[in-house]
Amino acid sequence: MTEEDIRKLSYLKAVTMESLRRHPPSHFFLLHRVIDEMELNGYALSKNTIIYFMVREMGLNPNMWEDPTEFKLERFLMGDHREDSETFDITGSREIEMMPFSIGRRICRSYNFAMFHLEYFVANLIWYFEWKLVEGDDVDLNEEMDFTFTMKNVL
Repeated sequence: MTEEDIRKLSYLKAVTMESLRRHPPSHFFLLHRVIDEMELNGYALSKNTIIYFMVREMGLNPNMWEDPTEFKLERFLMGDHREDSETFDITGSREIEMMPFSIGRRICRSYNFAMFHLEYFVANLIWYFEWKLVEGDDVDLNEEMDFTFTMKNVL
């Protein structure tokens, strides 16, 4: 599996993006501080109030995503509401729909590197191994919250 091969795998890219939408590497990012008194969604925030962005909740927001708890690759595949999977803006410079690597000037500087290696890792797992369930077993997709969300019952 080469880097050139990886670039051609739009389905793999969609799997990666949908996985990051539902399961970002961290479910909150660096704190932000309110610099002036303000109101946000009906809540009064005083100066110096600390705000955390709940990244995982953004990926599950029903106002942003149709059927947010469903794993739907169509969100990131060609022919859907985007021209192609490459047009999805993970940096937040056009629109903030999800932010697995933060956004703006605080974005992880290595997000392209991380995306490539994540795709490369998953592609090689699929390429080199045969995946099947143990007879009589089923995969339990329930989650539990720890520092990050993990499978409640591991594979």
